[in-house]
Amino acid sequence: MNGSSPSPPDSINIWRTWALTVTYEAGEYTEQKFKAEKTGGGPVIPSPNLDTDLVMACDRLADVLIKASKNPIQMQMDIARYSKLISPKDTGHNEHREARLLERCPPGHEGKRLVDEPAIILDASSAIIAWYLPDALTDTTQKEIREATDLLSPSLEKSV
Repeated sequence: MNGSSPSPPDSINIWRTWALTVTYEAGEYTEQKFKAEKTGGGPVIPSPNLDTDLVMACDRLADVLIKASKNPIQMQMDIARYSKLISPKDTGHNEHREARLLERCPPGHEGKRLVDEPAIILDASSAIIAWYLPDALTDTTQKEIREATDLLSPSLEKSV
């Protein structure tokens, strides 16, 4: 008897393979659609492996990504410099440390700004710090992603 766990039944492996394939193709389609819309390219034809609901979800995501890319918010902070100054031990609970970080790397904005539409947040060098993508994924899509991730978790655990 060997110490390894039994391999999953073939039906589970088939589902994992299918889920990985569909996830990859959905990602590729969304990326191609985003690039085509951003550059004025031609239409992008989705893979026949993607059902209509998934194609519509990918289209929605690409549309929100385009809106965000057209709405940059420039910050004056240098994220590369900031990342060199912080450590995993920074928890945000040491007021003295936080004050020193804020002094060395001020956020560079005056007051607060309400962001209520898709946007990208850029640092002083125009590096993207964050994407704000409200309503990019429907509740149904989020649920399906969670379910697919659960299905893939054994494979993902082995890959890390």
